[in-house]
Amino acid sequence: MAQNEISIATIQRLPIYLDYLKSMTGGAEYISATALASALGFGEVQVRKDLASVCSSGKPKIGYHVEELKAEIEEYLGYHKANNAIVIGAGRLGCALLGYEGFSRYGLNILAAFDIDVSKVGKMENGKPILSMEELAGFCRRENVQIGIITVPAVHAKQACEALLAAGILAIWNFAPIHLDVPESVIIKDENMACSLAVLSTKLAKKLGENAAT
Repeated sequence: MAQNEISIATIQRLPIYLDYLKSMTGGAEYISATALASALGFGEVQVRKDLASVCSSGKPKIGYHVEELKAEIEEYLGYHKANNAIVIGAGRLGCALLGYEGFSRYGLNILAAFDIDVSKVGKMENGKPILSMEELAGFCRRENVQIGIITVPAVHAKQACEALLAAGILAIWNFAPIHLDVPESVIIKDENMACSLAVLSTKLAKKLGENAAT
């Protein structure tokens, strides 16, 4: 099935399935959609549809071969393909991303950070260089960088985005709390922590209300 036929919601659940499969102990060779749904608190029909989108190895009354299912999810998500990335903004968040070793599990290879602060330029952070913005375009072309990660304050995000577009970046992961306009040829994913917190707070308030009523 072509990737554009699968919903964003399904794509967002696939890493959850994969992480659970990797955490399984006991050496089970097969797992059913029913068991996976129960373990994760998802609906069984939803899990069956999600897995059918990327995997054709499921067997009635037996389930999915665990190793084959993991391999098919990883293949679909592109985890076996290394995508080079850079960070714009060497502040606390940017440096934290530079030091997060878990990205390699997902095929993301962050090579360097870029910043306009001359006091940071030329230094190393978690073994990776902090370079000046003037070096961005040349570095991206030389290292075949496909992904740019924006971690600057909102007031500087538009300028950072324009620099990434000029450098030929194909995908942007935006942590700045602002909407950025990009050409249709460029993929952008906003990581809006305010939205995530709003969902968390709303669910917490509902949970507290339910507890108070009992």
